[in-house]
Amino acid sequence: QVQLVESGGGLVQAGGSLRLSCAASGRYTMGWFRQAPGKEREFVASIDWSGSFTTYAEAVKGRFAISRDNANDAVYLQMNGLKPEDTAVYSCAARSTGRWIATRVEQYDYWGQGTQVTVSS
Repeated sequence: QVQLVESGGGLVQAGGSLRLSCAASGRYTMGWFRQAPGKEREFVASIDWSGSFTTYAEAVKGRFAISRDNANDAVYLQMNGLKPEDTAVYSCAARSTGRWIATRVEQYDYWGQGTQVTVSS
């Protein structure tokens, strides 16, 4: 069983930055997803088990960066240039059945409880 715990969410003004952290033991492909009220969960970013490969949703490309520190069992999402439309609950997820980066919800097996990010205009 993989336990994932997110932290780092909060309230920030548009244009500001936040860094989300996910405590995640094990060498899994990891992803960040977000879900805004009334919307489906959507992909944000993914990183492979080694940290060598990443991919991003078009909406966040160039503003967000995913990284990991395997020595400390942590995955991060650095969010810069935040916009009101980035407001959502952000969750990290682990993929136990494959080592390549993945963008679909159904490709992940374990999920954290989520952390709220609110961007004011």
